[in-house]
Amino acid sequence: MSKYQMYPEYKDSGVEWVGDIPTHWSAKPIKFLCTYNDEVINDSTDNNYEIEYVDIGSVSASTGITKTETICFSKAPSRARRIVKDGDVIISTVRTYLEAIAPINNPPSNMVVSTGFAVIRPTSELHKDFAAYCLRAKGFIKEVVARSVGVSYPAINASDLVNISIPFVSIDEQTQIATFLDHETVKIDTLIEKQQQLIGLLKEKRQAVISHAVTKGLNPQAPMKDSDVEWLGDVPEHWGVLRLSRVGKVGQGCSFSHSIQGQTKGDIPWYKVMDMNTDGNEEYMNKSSNYINKKLASRIGAPIFPKGSIIFPRVGAALLTNKRRILSVDSIVDDNIYTFVSRKVKHRFAYRLLQLINMETLCSPGLVPTITFSAINNIYIPLPSLAEQDNIIEYIDHKLSHIDLLIDKTNNAIKLSQERRTALISAAVTGKIDVRHFTLKDGIAPTTSIDTNEAAQEAAQEAMA
Repeated sequence: MSKYQMYPEYKDSGVEWVGDIPTHWSAKPIKFLCTYNDEVINDSTDNNYEIEYVDIGSVSASTGITKTETICFSKAPSRARRIVKDGDVIISTVRTYLEAIAPINNPPSNMVVSTGFAVIRPTSELHKDFAAYCLRAKGFIKEVVARSVGVSYPAINASDLVNISIPFVSIDEQTQIATFLDHETVKIDTLIEKQQQLIGLLKEKRQAVISHAVTKGLNPQAPMKDSDVEWLGDVPEHWGVLRLSRVGKVGQGCSFSHSIQGQTKGDIPWYKVMDMNTDGNEEYMNKSSNYINKKLASRIGAPIFPKGSIIFPRVGAALLTNKRRILSVDSIVDDNIYTFVSRKVKHRFAYRLLQLINMETLCSPGLVPTITFSAINNIYIPLPSLAEQDNIIEYIDHKLSHIDLLIDKTNNAIKLSQERRTALISAAVTGKIDVRHFTLKDGIAPTTSIDTNEAAQEAAQEAMA
């Protein structure tokens, strides 16, 4: 924020989250500047009337309203009652830690939001865009969370919410601040979008490296042959093509009674599908929320799978995520997980191959996605020599380490951009920076350009190389 000027003089606002404000500013409770929960849809509404419903899970302070559900009034949940208009701001009063806050801009006339939201409607004293920025400022959100009551389901009454004070200044200055933030946040959002597109390209390149190496090999001059397998296409002439059952063994975990779950001490980790989502388990399984001792495992007949086994979901929505993981130590898994123990193929080569298989295409018909043993066993895979597998694994690891580094750099650049956006909003709406002299000339701000993150530039150049 060093490139922005400060106001000449400041005073204590008397509001902790706001801090010091310019001497000509003040801080007022929301209830003196806005009305709230003004309108609800009538219970006598025609049952066939369609509404565009917004629930708490569809809203966040960073992205706004991400989706709506078109539904007949008769089938809408009982909480679908609050009517919104252009310029309103919706703030979740339940599970406030989710930061479900969004401005309402040009909504359809039939938009209705959950009663879990407080609908804040600015009066003529408060510019709607300035209000929207104030109510999404990080300090304000923290204040809402701090005033919420309850541990597992924290909530705040709308009447308590509107007692929270926000900065207040003349409508002209509010307009100037909102115009400045509109301009600057669009630039930051554009940069973030480009960074996210870059990550998408890097992930595509990552997958292409794996696919080409494990199905075509490393020698571009090698004679090729038709594999007779649609997903493989041509493979090197000297490679074999075998069913998965010919190069290893597919297994399945077992179920556990609740009485032995949740043990954090034991000889052997026992993994559930959800453990695949734990930080640190992105490739190798290193962290478990359940352990079991060998004696008990033997007594209940739980199979122990060796280090290097590949695991993946067997059933349900998790199957469609196409996750593959490698056991870092001898382990037990639950019955919603398949395992593959390799014999004639290096486990890391098999791991890379199985990453290419879209498990959704192998699912049995039915409401719940399921893959049978037969479907897994009958997957055809290419099989180079063990020495060639080692070379391919080394090549892939080297290439992916470079790509993953670029992805990490770009993710860090996105994080920095998001932090800058948050800080800029808070600084502007609380008067920590003076933007009264900000002007738009042909849509360009002459003194407020945003520097593109060097890491993102470097990543873009290297990704296209």
